[in-house]
Amino acid sequence: MIVKMKKYLFLIYHEQYAEFLDFLKQAGVVHIAQRDDGVKDNDQLRNKMQISANVKKAIEKAESILGKGEHELMPARNTSIEEGLEVATEFDGKQKAIEALRTKVANLTREMTQMEVWGEFSFERLKQIRDAGLYVNFFSCSERKYQPEWADTFNAFKISETASTIYFVTVTKEENIDIDADPFKTTGKTSSELQLEIDSVNKKITEQENSLRAWTAENLLTLKRLALQIEEAIDLSNVQLNTEDAAEGTVMILEGYCPADSEKELDKALNNKGVYYEVSDPEFGEEIPVKLKNSRYSKLFEPITKLYSLPNYSELDLTPFLAPFFMLFFGLCLGDGGYGLLILIAATALKGKLKKPMRPYASLFQWLGVMTLVAGLLTGSFFGIALDSVTWPWLANVKQLFFTSKNYKEAFGGFEPMMVVSLAIGLIQIFLGMSLNVAKIIKQHGVKYALAPTAWIVGLIGSAVTFILPMAGIKLPVALTYIFIGLIAASVVLIVFYNSPDSYKSPIKGFFVNIGSSLWAAYNTATGLLGDTLSYVRLFALGLTGSILGSVFNQLAFTFGEALPSVLGWIVTLFILLFGHTLNFALNMIGAFVHPLRLTFVEFYKNSGFEGGGKAYEPFRQKIQQTN
Repeated sequence: MIVKMKKYLFLIYHEQYAEFLDFLKQAGVVHIAQRDDGVKDNDQLRNKMQISANVKKAIEKAESILGKGEHELMPARNTSIEEGLEVATEFDGKQKAIEALRTKVANLTREMTQMEVWGEFSFERLKQIRDAGLYVNFFSCSERKYQPEWADTFNAFKISETASTIYFVTVTKEENIDIDADPFKTTGKTSSELQLEIDSVNKKITEQENSLRAWTAENLLTLKRLALQIEEAIDLSNVQLNTEDAAEGTVMILEGYCPADSEKELDKALNNKGVYYEVSDPEFGEEIPVKLKNSRYSKLFEPITKLYSLPNYSELDLTPFLAPFFMLFFGLCLGDGGYGLLILIAATALKGKLKKPMRPYASLFQWLGVMTLVAGLLTGSFFGIALDSVTWPWLANVKQLFFTSKNYKEAFGGFEPMMVVSLAIGLIQIFLGMSLNVAKIIKQHGVKYALAPTAWIVGLIGSAVTFILPMAGIKLPVALTYIFIGLIAASVVLIVFYNSPDSYKSPIKGFFVNIGSSLWAAYNTATGLLGDTLSYVRLFALGLTGSILGSVFNQLAFTFGEALPSVLGWIVTLFILLFGHTLNFALNMIGAFVHPLRLTFVEFYKNSGFEGGGKAYEPFRQKIQQTN
């Protein structure tokens, strides 16, 4: 649900402004309202945000340098922002020094590779030959371009050959000679000398990396403290830019929002402080911050809600309503009990090893794994094995219970049972969405605006009960049938003549506006409801596809395995099973996330009238104290 907010207006004498901001920061419950002319293009704020981003990147790099090894971190030092930035600059300098050495190694390695083809020789001897009046030049050319007469003309000597290139030197009295080959300029060092230099530089890199790790362990928490200091400075700048001065700068006006459950505590502190303030309920249309408060189970699905958008303050939080459906959709799309068991085991094993902020994600995957395991067992699929078709004696008494086409197709009139169930689930979620839309309209505008949307729900359900159930062989009592027909008639009246209540301020115009609106709504509902419902067939199709692919890999594995000698056959069988099911699992995991997200964000959100665009509740608070 969305936590109720209270709007605060503060009037502060300018000499007490800094002290009051420190008080608000310590209270840590007031979200500062953004003024229309508040934070725009402010160079100082933009500069702080850029510095903050750079420091966060430095922290990420520092954490990757330490890795998962055992490093005793030194406590954060109580530095100013300027001193902290000096630490960040020092860290950047140490990294650049190591990168420079690595670049040098890369260049030396490239030079060594080029010199290896010339073998080992002495540059001192080449200098002596040059002093004697002879010039030794290095060349290379393709094998077809090499001319044997160069041996007589230029005293050419082949040094080495590759598949298509010949490397040779010439010894002449002229320094520059006219020869159809590519000259090679030596680096002044042989390959062995270059290798020694590479080893020396690599040794320096190792020493500096070890030094950097030790330095990082000593300064990482200081860098993290610096990041929080900068965030606090950014928050303070935001507050100052959203403060309005009045009475020639002697009075500072500030607006903010506080959760209703923190109101009494904040009021008490404000009264003790002697600050003038006013409290009111926010008005519809204001940009009110949103804070979600859900049960432990529903809270696990809040990342899915935030993936699309937070609801705005005036509507409903759909998280508790999408949570069970998303879990069910995931299980049906993955559709294999074996895969669900793997997810459950992996999530349970990792949960204790993850950091506290990441553990809810492990809990979420535990729920998803359980749902997939249940869905797979109900539909009789376990690692691609069709449990209703195997001849295992211990399954003999339960094979007929699996919810499969083989067992239940006749009961569903020849239709695929899971396809019918998928459509039924879709209708349930769609009608739930429509009902939530009614609740949202009542909350935002009042009951009279929700009468027509309610009539659509009653009319559709009443029509299904009155006309579709008898076609399926279910007969209703005559009295009940007349009651439903009466409800349908009342719904039609509301839909046709009262879908736009405000239009009746002009009766004649309102009459025609309502009729036109009802026709358009009927067209959209007829086409939209059908399309939305059919979208849920994917729950059946994806689960079926995963089971079939798993079965195909099982058949391939054992078919090839039986055709080979015993040991080799088992190896091939195991390889195909591992490769096939890993591939199938990976592909189906993608589908099991993407398609439930689509059903949630498109079909469910559309029918529930979800608007979104909510801004997260982010109170102005002291951040450094919370980490120490």
